[in-house]
Amino acid sequence: MASSDSGPESQNGSINEMEKKENAVEPLRLPTVEEIRGQDIWNNCATRSVVSGVMGGGLGLVMGLFFGALDNPLRQEEMTGRQQFIFQAKQMGRRSVSSAKAFAVMGLIFSAVECVVEKARAKHDMTNTVAAGCATGGALSAKAGPRAACAGCAGFAAFSVVIEKFLGHN
Repeated sequence: MASSDSGPESQNGSINEMEKKENAVEPLRLPTVEEIRGQDIWNNCATRSVVSGVMGGGLGLVMGLFFGALDNPLRQEEMTGRQQFIFQAKQMGRRSVSSAKAFAVMGLIFSAVECVVEKARAKHDMTNTVAAGCATGGALSAKAGPRAACAGCAGFAAFSVVIEKFLGHN
């Protein structure tokens, strides 16, 4: 009896070869010198903080423009179209600069504290987020007094935990 290639043995042989190809372990690739330098730069707390501050400022600028556009003048009926346009542009500018400053400071403080705590503890967990949130909330509301600083600390820490859980980093 002649053997044929359509028998169960040849199908099992090809299935086993496919499984071997799927389960094959790829060799470990070492990072290049440029990748290591990039990681070293990004692991620097000052770099992280400045980048977070700049990105927070950009986000605040965009949000300020958006929310500034929603403000209506109080005496809209008495103003001409040109006056309304000028008022709206000034309002958007004020709002965007104010929001950019607030978000830049918020991003800078949060990122700096989280990075420093993470480096000191040598762990990346929720405690870092809580500490950074507390420090940020307390610092941003410190001008209003100690009670407001404590409330800001607790509120921002809780908000940070919710965001961290939502994003699923831990």
